[in-house]
Amino acid sequence: MNVSKLLIAASTAIVLTSQVVAEELKFANFTPPFHTINASVIEKLNNDLSAATNGSLTVRGYHGGELGSGPAEQYIRVLQGAADMAWGLPGYTSSQFGKTMIAELPGAIPEDMPGYQALWRAFDDNLSQEFPGTKPLALWTSEPNIFIMRDKVIRSPQDLKGLKVRVAGATAAEVAKALGATPVQMPISQVYNAMQTGLIDGVITGASTLKDFKLDEVADALTLGAPLGRLAFFTVLNAQVYSDLSADQQAAVDAASGAELSKSAEDAWLATANAALAAAREDSANAIVELTDAEKEAFTKAVSGVVNSYVKSVDGEDALAAMQGN
Repeated sequence: MNVSKLLIAASTAIVLTSQVVAEELKFANFTPPFHTINASVIEKLNNDLSAATNGSLTVRGYHGGELGSGPAEQYIRVLQGAADMAWGLPGYTSSQFGKTMIAELPGAIPEDMPGYQALWRAFDDNLSQEFPGTKPLALWTSEPNIFIMRDKVIRSPQDLKGLKVRVAGATAAEVAKALGATPVQMPISQVYNAMQTGLIDGVITGASTLKDFKLDEVADALTLGAPLGRLAFFTVLNAQVYSDLSADQQAAVDAASGAELSKSAEDAWLATANAALAAAREDSANAIVELTDAEKEAFTKAVSGVVNSYVKSVDGEDALAAMQGN
């Protein structure tokens, strides 16, 4: 074989080797590409991993349920290999995430404490077993939940009597019941139509949904300051996919995930929420209720038994203490 043929053969081998080593991870996103998750997690992961591996490891977002419809099935998609990575809410499958859901309880995480820090403090000893078959890359919480209502202004627990209020998971359902409302559990992607058609009267969730899911178009009353907890979120990677990566690629994933990625997501959620609330205040069609201390106390009293009862039901005393830094 002459030199030219050797060079051609070597070049071919290099190309084939790079094709084998290069990996594009499929990220399942059940929301549109304009949602806050895209820039704060999906694009950030792609940029960080690509930069750390000279382009051998990248992330591609599949938006709007392209890899499968149904937000509640996000974790299963990763386990079954339909996606390499996905984000979701523990609340959609609350029974799997009993201790993780403690983070959503009113007052479980102090308002001035970042939720992602609380979740990671509790992860190794208390939450890790709730994420089988995956490597969690990010855990974070939303801004404080508020009431987002249509044609109903909420100032006291009595105002909720007989109302159907959407909740994300089991803990929020207990809060809603304690306040006298009827909880309706459904994915946030269904809330717009449910509010528009009158199937529900409102929702307990963060203000970021006013923008991310366009709830500002169907809601006209917001109540701020009630102790309604937060929402929790995860981003996970299939554990076998992670194991099959090269050592350098694994190191890049490790460096790009954890607290840094979680902070990026939580900060982005807060920024979206603040912008959405500012826009809502400027709309004269909206009734914005900011509860007084006395009004807050009525809600606090109504939900006071929920936290201890739930924590006890999931044997979560240690998890709660870890989240709170105790």
